[in-house]
Amino acid sequence: SWCGPCRFEFPTLQKLAARYGKRVAFVGVNSQDSDDAARTFLQEAPVPYPSYTDADEKIADSLGASLGLPDTAFYNRAGELVHLKQGPYADESELEADVRRYALEGA
Repeated sequence: SWCGPCRFEFPTLQKLAARYGKRVAFVGVNSQDSDDAARTFLQEAPVPYPSYTDADEKIADSLGASLGLPDTAFYNRAGELVHLKQGPYADESELEADVRRYALEGA
């Protein structure tokens, strides 16, 4: 709820989840945020995928995400991390290109 770049990417993630949701599994992670603030944000900007709290940053640590938010991780069907984008995407097309490259074509 507090991360400006995360909020900037959020509408794109909403659109991509709606477009590719049957072929790509999306999962949100609330980092460095209170449960109440995250819940309020998700009520205002709902998504069709689950979102989890990472209060102790175990999820971020498991990804190797250490450069700040947002971080976008792509996994293959075997559950292996195939790409980690640390930091914000420049624009919607760059984010969608990575979804196509790593989640659709690389699936």
